[in-house]
Amino acid sequence: MKTILILNGPNLNLLGTREPGVYGAQTLDDVEKICLDEGTKLGLSIDFRQSNHEGQLIDWIHEAGRECAAGNMLGVVFNAGAYTHTSIALHDAIKGANVPVIELHISNVHAREAFRHHSWISPVARGVMAGFGVQGYALAIAGLKLLVDPA
Repeated sequence: MKTILILNGPNLNLLGTREPGVYGAQTLDDVEKICLDEGTKLGLSIDFRQSNHEGQLIDWIHEAGRECAAGNMLGVVFNAGAYTHTSIALHDAIKGANVPVIELHISNVHAREAFRHHSWISPVARGVMAGFGVQGYALAIAGLKLLVDPA
């Protein structure tokens, strides 16, 4: 069974309490259940992780690249949080690891503050999902499977 890695960046551990008007009332545990359910539906294994530390996220992307090259993983659904708008290092990690990535945002970042309109992840992502709330995770999982393994 192929795996999809779900990576969550800084402050996503605060889902459910952080700006519920923007991000909703569901917690990261709720999001993990959504992802596991979608994985089961599609016959995929889900590896769900969160870190507030950029270096840890980079290490996990490198790991995912190796797993994709070995044929064990389809790719990564990545909600990089604020690192989306600041991290050239994450851009370089995705590009260097040659890992298929779907960039994910719970909110519609293009309808928010101007600094959220630029992404360093988008140029190296296979697709971008934004504005569907936490249900966007299930859509991104299905989209990644469709792009990488349509059979």
